[in-house]
Amino acid sequence: MFTRRQIIASTSSAALIRSAASAAIAPDWRSLAGAYRIPDWFRDAKFGIWAHWGAQAVPQFGDWYGRLMYVQGNPFYDHHVKTYGHPSRTGFMEIENLWKAEHWEPATLVALYKKAGARYFMSLACHHDNLDTFDSAHHEWNALRVGPKRDIVGGWEKVVRAAGLRFGVSNHSSHAWHWWQTAYGYDSEGPMRGVRYDAARLRKDQGAGTWWEGLDPQDLYTGPYDVPPDGIRSIKAMNAWHEARDGVWREWSPPGPRGAAFTAKWLARQKDLVAKYRPDMVYFDDYGLPLGQAGIDATADFYNRAVEWHGAPDVVVTAKQLSDYQRSGIVEDVERGFAADIKPHAWQTDTCIGSWFYDRPLAERHGYKSAKAVVQRLCDVVSKNGNLMLSVPLKADGTHDSDEMAILADLARWFAINGDGIYGTRPWRVFGEGPNVPPKGMQSEDAMKPYTAEDVRITAGGGGLNLFLLDWPSGPTRIACLGRRATAGGVIERVTLNGGGTVPFEQSDDTLILTLPAPAADAFVPGLRIEGRGLV
Repeated sequence: MFTRRQIIASTSSAALIRSAASAAIAPDWRSLAGAYRIPDWFRDAKFGIWAHWGAQAVPQFGDWYGRLMYVQGNPFYDHHVKTYGHPSRTGFMEIENLWKAEHWEPATLVALYKKAGARYFMSLACHHDNLDTFDSAHHEWNALRVGPKRDIVGGWEKVVRAAGLRFGVSNHSSHAWHWWQTAYGYDSEGPMRGVRYDAARLRKDQGAGTWWEGLDPQDLYTGPYDVPPDGIRSIKAMNAWHEARDGVWREWSPPGPRGAAFTAKWLARQKDLVAKYRPDMVYFDDYGLPLGQAGIDATADFYNRAVEWHGAPDVVVTAKQLSDYQRSGIVEDVERGFAADIKPHAWQTDTCIGSWFYDRPLAERHGYKSAKAVVQRLCDVVSKNGNLMLSVPLKADGTHDSDEMAILADLARWFAINGDGIYGTRPWRVFGEGPNVPPKGMQSEDAMKPYTAEDVRITAGGGGLNLFLLDWPSGPTRIACLGRRATAGGVIERVTLNGGGTVPFEQSDDTLILTLPAPAADAFVPGLRIEGRGLV
C-alpha cells in the first residue's frame, strides 16, 4: 500500500522535467531515468482505444495467423489450406496484399472512439508480420506499396489530432525475426511432405511480372535463423519443435551479420516513425526495451525529439516486465493483466474485447467482452494508478461489426454519466475492497473471477471521492474502508449517484452503508460521488 504523498510524488512536474532535459538524454538507463517523469496528460487520460489493425485481419481468424498458418495440424493451417491454398504456394505475403482497407473512414471511427470515452488513440505501426503500416523510408514492405496503398498511421494521426486526442503508435516488429521462422518450414506428413513453404523458396529475382515485382520476400520474412531441419516425419514432432521455440519470447538481437543488419534497420525504421508522426506515445511489445541497446537508443532518440518539440520529454514509452529501476525511465505495460494494489508509478494494461486481430468465429458466437466487463476492468485499473488501453478489432475493410458497435455505444453512455470520476483522478489511500482479488501480472485474465457488488473501487479528485460498485447491488452495500475509523475520522456528508439523485447512507465507525435505487434497464457499474470532511 502506498500513501497519497508517495502517489503525488510520482506526478510529473514541468519544471523538473525541463531541468533534467536541459542536456541531451543519453542512450542509457541512468540518463533515461534521470530525465523522465510520467506526464500528467497520460495520468489524466486513463482510457485509450487501440486500432490493433493490419493484414492479419484479412483471414478473420484471430491473432498470430501469419505464424500459425505455417504449422501443420494447427487450425490456422487448416483454415489457410481450405481458404487460400497450401502455404508453399500461397504464403502470408499474399495475404498482406489482400488487405485493402476499402471502407476505412478514420475520422468517423475516431469520433466514435472519443464518444466511447477514449482520451488517447493508438495505431498499430508494425506487427510481428513485419509490414509497416506507414510511409516507411527504410522498409519497402509497407502499406503504401502493399495492400491498402495508403499511409495508415498518417491517416489516423491527422484525425486523432483534429479530435483533440493524444496519439500513439505500437511497434511489435523486433520479434519478426523469430516469429517468421515457421514460414521456412514444411509439412511433415501428407502429399506435400518435405516441401518447404514460401519463405524458404522465394527471392527478389522471382517477382518479375507479379504484384510484388521489385520486393524481396526475404526482407519481409527476415531470413532463416532457426528453421526446422530436414527429416521431421510427424506433426507431433514438428509441433514439439515449434513449441520449444514458442516457449521463449526472444528479447535479443538475432545472431550474425544478418542479425546485426536486422537490428540496425529496425532502429532506423523506429526513428523514422517517430520523426514523421511525432507521437505522444510508443508501445513496444517487449519485455524491457527491444533488441538490447537498439531499444535504448530508440527511446533516447524519442525523448530528445520530444524535448525539441515540446521543451520536455512529455511522451510515453511502454514495455513489459520492468525492473524497479526501469520503471523510472519508461512506463510499464501489463498485457491482459492486473495489479494487486496501488502501484507507485503510473502504469497501463492493454486488453481486447476478443482476439487481437479480427476473429469472425468469435464474433459469430457473440464471444466479446461486454462493455460492463470493460468498465469493471477500467475502474479496478484506475483505482490502482493505471490506465486501460482497449482494442476493438477492425475488420480488414476498416469497419466494425454490429456487436462491437453496440459495445462502443454502451461505453459512450457509461462515460457520459461517470467520466468525471475517472478522468484526471488519482488513487486514494486504498484502491477499495472486496472479495475478488485479481491475479496479478500479465496474461492473467482467464484466471479472473467475476466481479460482484461487494467489489468496490475508489478514486480521488475534485476535493472528494468517486466510488464504483463493480456490480449493481440488490440490497444495502456495506463498505468497511469508508467507515470513520478506516478514514481516520473522515466524515461523509453527501453521497450522490452519478446520473441520479442523492443516495441514503449511514456512516459508522466501522462501515459506510449505502442503499441504491434499482438500476435502469441498460445501467451497469454504478458510480457515486462522495463529499465530506477529512476524506482527502
